[in-house]
Amino acid sequence: MNKKQARGNFTGISQKFARNIYGSTKGRLRMAVLKRDLAPLIDGPKRTILDVGAGLGQVNEWFLTKGHAVIHTDIAADMVEEAQQNHEQLGLTRRAQYIVAPLEALTAQLPDQQFSLVLCHAVLEWVEDGEQAIQCLSQLLKPGGTLSLMFYNRDAQLMANAVYGNFDYIARGLKVKKTVRLSPQQPRRPQDVEKWLSEAGLQVDTKTGVRCFHDYLREVEHQQRYDELLDLEMEYNQQSPFRELGRYQHWLIRKPDK
Repeated sequence: MNKKQARGNFTGISQKFARNIYGSTKGRLRMAVLKRDLAPLIDGPKRTILDVGAGLGQVNEWFLTKGHAVIHTDIAADMVEEAQQNHEQLGLTRRAQYIVAPLEALTAQLPDQQFSLVLCHAVLEWVEDGEQAIQCLSQLLKPGGTLSLMFYNRDAQLMANAVYGNFDYIARGLKVKKTVRLSPQQPRRPQDVEKWLSEAGLQVDTKTGVRCFHDYLREVEHQQRYDELLDLEMEYNQQSPFRELGRYQHWLIRKPDK
């Protein structure tokens, strides 16, 4: 594993990860938007789902609760263990399988297996080669299947830093002087992701921005106005130009039938 891929391995900091990602207003917004977007799939026909970079398993818990089967994968062993413990407490492990592996190893770990639904959230910004990651996801997806892809949006990162006057940071190409472990190191330009998807034979069906307003608020206390921010998100985050401003992009992608 190379150094940049290792930055996406949150072994030993699962509790800090949970607080920072899920215990904040921005985390709650992210989860609410994902649940809205995925609702037709959660409530749809039962299937076996592959969740890549599944972390603590909060998203695939929605599917397990509805009777789907889930293969939960992550690069961090302690996060996989904690996810399994959480699922056990909820009585959900009967339909779950747990694998410790990075995305690029999954085609070997799951030989000749393809899935009608693949979840891959907040992974693309941690791997060295985004194009290769998309190719791997395409190989794991059945023809006619759906990929739920969420990634950190470089364009929105640039815009937010311009709003806050961080011009030196922008001039450095958004490169930090000191790496922060939970800060994505490979934010992706949506146009690049769309190109990689097209080259892999995948088609984008829907696009949603995640946190289209929260990250641009100059008064920090306004970021705590969750209900109002959620209303704004749900009304505008699938409309241009607000959608493109989302700090994350959540796209539902289809692999055409052959």
